Amino acid sequence: MRMRSPLLFLIFLAAAALIAADAPFDWPRARELFQRSQSGAQLTPDEQKIVDEAKRRVAAGENPNGSPQPPPAPAAPSAAGSTPVPNIDMEKARALFQRAQSGEKLSPEDQKYLDEAKRQHNQGGPRTPGGQPQQNQNPPPPPPQNLVPLTELTGKYQDQDGGLYGGGKNDPSPELSARAQQTLAQIRPLDANGKPSADGRIVLVSLGMSNTTMEFSTFKQLADNDTHKAANLVIVDCAQGGKTAAAWAGNDQPWEVAVDRLQKAGVSPAQVQVMWLKEANAGPSTGWPAATDQLRDDIRTDIKRAREKYPNLRLIFLSSRIYGGYATTRLNPEPYAYEGAFAVRSVIREQPADGPTLLWGPYLWTNGEKGRTLDGLKWVRDDCGTDGTHPSKSGQEKVAHLLLDFFTNNPHAKPWFAKPS
Repeated sequence: MRMRSPLLFLIFLAAAALIAADAPFDWPRARELFQRSQSGAQLTPDEQKIVDEAKRRVAAGENPNGSPQPPPAPAAPSAAGSTPVPNIDMEKARALFQRAQSGEKLSPEDQKYLDEAKRQHNQGGPRTPGGQPQQNQNPPPPPPQNLVPLTELTGKYQDQDGGLYGGGKNDPSPELSARAQQTLAQIRPLDANGKPSADGRIVLVSLGMSNTTMEFSTFKQLADNDTHKAANLVIVDCAQGGKTAAAWAGNDQPWEVAVDRLQKAGVSPAQVQVMWLKEANAGPSTGWPAATDQLRDDIRTDIKRAREKYPNLRLIFLSSRIYGGYATTRLNPEPYAYEGAFAVRSVIREQPADGPTLLWGPYLWTNGEKGRTLDGLKWVRDDCGTDGTHPSKSGQEKVAHLLLDFFTNNPHAKPWFAKPS
């Protein structure tokens, strides 16, 4: 879910306090539009012209107060001769490498990203436009120490009660359980046109950002080698690095990549019936409840679009983020990682009467090494990568095992996930 942006461009735009007298230009507006485009929003043609004009002015040496600006030192080209990515997410690159090593053919976009990661790694890591090693900017404040897992919250947090489903309850209400049972009865093997077929497939996909694809791709390897998995179940990782909740909501590109992955797996969008959705937004800064409300609205839009792309989507399991207290950047630190669960809960509790049934998947958050009372889950520093936000190999495996246990045993997942006993 990492956003990448040209560093000097952001520096110039962030300094936009004055407008050049000889060439009036709305630099604050340009900065706002640029940030929206980097989060995945689609700009109108007129808005894109503003961003393009800002880039042209920066490239020409102009800064917001009108004084000349020396051009940045040119960056070394990548091994493939393409424009290098300035801020490579090495944890995402590791996940891509693992997928490639397992025999999966990467998309051209993913292969390009992996190649650039290798190039930067061989040259000592990512660099600034001036050629210096990239350093973390504006580290987040220390995480709150009093956060309690939603599954064990007996008091209030920001006037919100505990329980995955609210009211201290971690199981769906009788009404939601009954709806889920009706949904289960509709899940059956389908052919490529979405018609019931004895030799058809049930497809489980993921939707989310870098953390999601790192965890789900590891889960897929576990599940595909598990003897309990149903023979007609096909698992396809459609989550993608950098594709935040906002990006899926406002951009067609991740959906196109998802369809390409389905085709490479030998299945079609019409065969997708179950989804694991785990999302967040990058760089939240508006605090409670604004950031949580925005995430809630973006997830709702993601689900609406998923219904359009996957006409037979029946069941969506949602999870919130892992612990973010080790974060060294503001990509998605605490308490935003914790508060994302309340966005998920709102989406589930206020789900429309029609469309796929929404249920909680595994709840992944716990307060670091304090652990959870109910199952002992802990997140130690080694479970996270160098940025403290993405899962390391052990973190990926931890989530993968939680997913496998959930789908193998949950009453709303076991009937279609596991072989008949």
